[in-house]
Amino acid sequence: MVRANGAVSLRELARVVQTSEVTVRRDVRALEAEGLLDRRHGGAVLPGGFTRESGFPQKSHLATAEKTAIADLAAGFVDEGEAVVVGAGTTTQELARRLARVPGLTVVTNSLLVAQALAHANRVEVVMTGGTLRGSNYALVGSGAEQSLQGLRVSRAFLSGSGLTAERGLSTSNMLSASVDRALVQAAAEVVVLADHTKLGTDTMFQTVPTDVITRLVTDEPPGHDDRALTELQALADQGVQISVAGPGAGAGGEGGGPGRPGRLGPPPRAGEDGLPLPGPRRNHPHGTQLRSAVPLAEQQPGRVADLAPRRR
Repeated sequence: MVRANGAVSLRELARVVQTSEVTVRRDVRALEAEGLLDRRHGGAVLPGGFTRESGFPQKSHLATAEKTAIADLAAGFVDEGEAVVVGAGTTTQELARRLARVPGLTVVTNSLLVAQALAHANRVEVVMTGGTLRGSNYALVGSGAEQSLQGLRVSRAFLSGSGLTAERGLSTSNMLSASVDRALVQAAAEVVVLADHTKLGTDTMFQTVPTDVITRLVTDEPPGHDDRALTELQALADQGVQISVAGPGAGAGGEGGGPGRPGRLGPPPRAGEDGLPLPGPRRNHPHGTQLRSAVPLAEQQPGRVADLAPRRR
């Protein structure tokens, strides 16, 4: 299955071979020891290390339910009449499908998949960058894409990537994609990263967004046995990143949110003269974002928006 698709999830493997994920996980470890595949949180991919990047067909098979929940939650942070940038990726494609229902929205993107998802939205304007088409992920890259973003200013950027760590932030395996993502970040007052738990703790070759530039992470709830992902989430919170965790049925909102609209976590962004949040230091708020419960993240009820706070030192 890995050879055919490039990547596969443990959940799908367990379903196909009609056994438990625990058994599948053990067998995947054995296959990795033989050099036949590389393990990833929640799945397995063809071996290749830091430099290999899966194409769209492979990525689209990984963590599909998690990406859907993340997109549902992230869409609630977008208001009518807003202007946003949306980067390339399978998770951002899911987000775009939901943004098609937001009236008066302007979406700037370098992704053909994002543009396609919004093509028939009646009251959404789509602005595409220039650039050279990169067929593996249907994204426009290169100097043309970067130059078309110069002078642009929007309220927030929604980005995905290949890996996310507290030490390096968001990263990807392709230099051209990383360069365009950095240009998208420069155009936005806030940066929202969409990353399922399989990417937490994974570090790839090219840094796109340093941790101190990330305003918010929207992710899914890691399994209780995934200590690395849970540790990475807390480390990101310690550095001031606001964490929104989507579970099954997410999108109903957390404290202060209505249907389909999650409550805003942490202190509200500072407003600039043009009415947009100001970029810059967001890490020294005296209280930070407070935990609503002492229950560990993995034990919280599904469907909640979990709120992680920096540990008190």
